[in-house]
Amino acid sequence: MNCQPWLKSLVYKCTNIDHSCSLCNEPAEQPYPLCGACEHELPWLDEYCLRCALPLPMAGLTCGQCSRRAPAFDQVIAPWHYGFPLDTLVSRFKHDSQWPVGRLMAELLSLNLRHRFQEGLLKPALLLPVPLARRRLRERGFNQAGMLARWLSKGLGIRCNERLLLRTRETPAQQSLDARARRRNLRQAFALAHEVSLAGMHVAVVDDVLTTGATAQAIAQLLRRAGAGRIDVYCLARTAKPGQA
Repeated sequence: MNCQPWLKSLVYKCTNIDHSCSLCNEPAEQPYPLCGACEHELPWLDEYCLRCALPLPMAGLTCGQCSRRAPAFDQVIAPWHYGFPLDTLVSRFKHDSQWPVGRLMAELLSLNLRHRFQEGLLKPALLLPVPLARRRLRERGFNQAGMLARWLSKGLGIRCNERLLLRTRETPAQQSLDARARRRNLRQAFALAHEVSLAGMHVAVVDDVLTTGATAQAIAQLLRRAGAGRIDVYCLARTAKPGQA
């Protein structure tokens, strides 16, 4: 897929463009650490479900699952589908603690969102990162969703609250489970840190990758019960259905 025109307006505060590409280590020759060739190869998500951002063969459609049963969240925003080389960048950020790579992706997501706001997407009042369980947080040392939310908060001028959402119990890693097991795994896995009214508030949940949507659904249901009026989900990438290219 071709790189997006709005990406060219990305300007880092630093005027030095002597970067190496975060993917191929060649000179980037751009104001951000990504060369033109690798930027072109990123798996841009151009055709997707209007509700959950599931990759689809055509643009402007709603997937069968969302048509049959609308999710608790209103819309998922993701610039990419989860494919090479974006999956490599996410893994390096999430599992190898390569924070500059995460910062780069957050900057690109922020620019994508600013472009969508200009095109009419409603801007939320609050960003809420998906929380990690305590054990996993100790093991990893950081919450990648929390870092993304902080960077987005700064780039978009939207308040971020990293303490409102809690992971209340340890659960098996979602990666090893199918869609039905993921939903069971997340029952009563989230809570609010204190009783709060979100009456009519527009909030956005922040995560790195949306796979089946089970996590987003569980959190959105919780936020609906607290009165949230609109719930969007901001993430770096959306996976395709198993077996789908």
